[in-house]
Amino acid sequence: MDFNSFKEAVLARCKEKGLTDYELYYETCQSTSVSVFRQEVDRFTGSTEGGVCFRTLIGNRMGYASTEELTAQEAVRIVDAAADNAATLESEDPGFLGEGGQTYEAPDRDLYPLPTTAELIDTALDAQKRLYAADPSVSDGSTTQTLMERTELKIWNSKGLDLSYVNQIAGLVTVAVVAEGAQRANAAKIALGQLDRIDRDGVVAEAVRKALGKLGGDPAPTGTCPVVFSPKAMAALLQTYSGIFSARRAQKGLSRLADREGDKIAAECVTIVDDPFHPDSPCPVPFDAEGSPTCRKVMVSGGTLTTLLYDLQTAHKAGRHTTGNAAKGSYKSPVGIRPFSMYLADGPHTAEELLEKAGDGVYIDSVTGLHAGANAVSGDFSLQSEGFLIREGRLTDHVKSFTVAGNFYDLLKDITALANDSSLQDPLGPTAFGAPTTLVKALSIAGK
Repeated sequence: MDFNSFKEAVLARCKEKGLTDYELYYETCQSTSVSVFRQEVDRFTGSTEGGVCFRTLIGNRMGYASTEELTAQEAVRIVDAAADNAATLESEDPGFLGEGGQTYEAPDRDLYPLPTTAELIDTALDAQKRLYAADPSVSDGSTTQTLMERTELKIWNSKGLDLSYVNQIAGLVTVAVVAEGAQRANAAKIALGQLDRIDRDGVVAEAVRKALGKLGGDPAPTGTCPVVFSPKAMAALLQTYSGIFSARRAQKGLSRLADREGDKIAAECVTIVDDPFHPDSPCPVPFDAEGSPTCRKVMVSGGTLTTLLYDLQTAHKAGRHTTGNAAKGSYKSPVGIRPFSMYLADGPHTAEELLEKAGDGVYIDSVTGLHAGANAVSGDFSLQSEGFLIREGRLTDHVKSFTVAGNFYDLLKDITALANDSSLQDPLGPTAFGAPTTLVKALSIAGK
């Protein structure tokens, strides 16, 4: 049974049960990936996943049920199950369904042809040959991977919503492992787009360059000093703490930004944007998981918090409008909130000028342990890092195995300058994060 036939079966059951407020959310994802190791294909995966979530609003309570099978029997089952679920819920917050008749912005891009399985294999094998030829230090452990993914989304409800959209991506992932004596290091580079138009030599060269830059090095000196974060490292921090901008978390007391809209929360040079139509986003979507139109929004402007991210329920509770940030982890998940492409906006400086402003300090190129070493509620973090010492405004010795510690809320206030080199970092999923090179007044470094 196709989606339209399934929809008709659901509609018939809703009428039988006297339901008047309901919705179908349909999502399918087809994906294929090929991994090459030691110049041979070592893994091939292909899958088609997805299904339908049915929601019904009875009184103020929203019931959910989902299925992977589009059959007449399942249409009856999920309607009955969702109605039973709504009857047993205990919630003080009312549920909402999106309204039809709204205006949506269309992403300004065309869907390029997705690669065949043969093209995925040939590109991955060719990229690995180029990887081993790029530098004699490239060693076993280096991998290349090609991938493609096509996602289709539909939302239909009793309030007039009838929306659909298709997203697709293809790309090349290169992981370079380099060895020098007993030392080993690795780095990855991701490039998305039509496979035959990706600069394979450029992707390989960037991965190898980054890996070679990690060889050697001692822990950074212990102390408090200016810190310059690379775009990658700053974007990782922003991703880790992006949840503090969720209105749902704020309303539950899990964010210190509750009731702070209109307040200064960051340095004047800080502007944070969420843009579902960012030109580098791999998955632009004109509507969110509730069928509300998505849009570009400035969340922090000149250091002032202008808006949190809302869905229909949290917006109603706050007396505001939804920002179009309702989201589902999968078709069967309850509605949550997340950004689309959240980024710290560019400043007027070059990265070199930020190093000069730092004088003596530490440049952090990457951070790890974000799940264990970052408290998303308090904002505190203590993260394993690597990068370079900054001496007299220049990058010098490579340093690794040191810890940077601080608090994200304080860090926002202590940003003193931003470069003009922001980019979205490794945007493979529905949410991406970006930042420019960022100078922070001072953070605690624990090394040798």
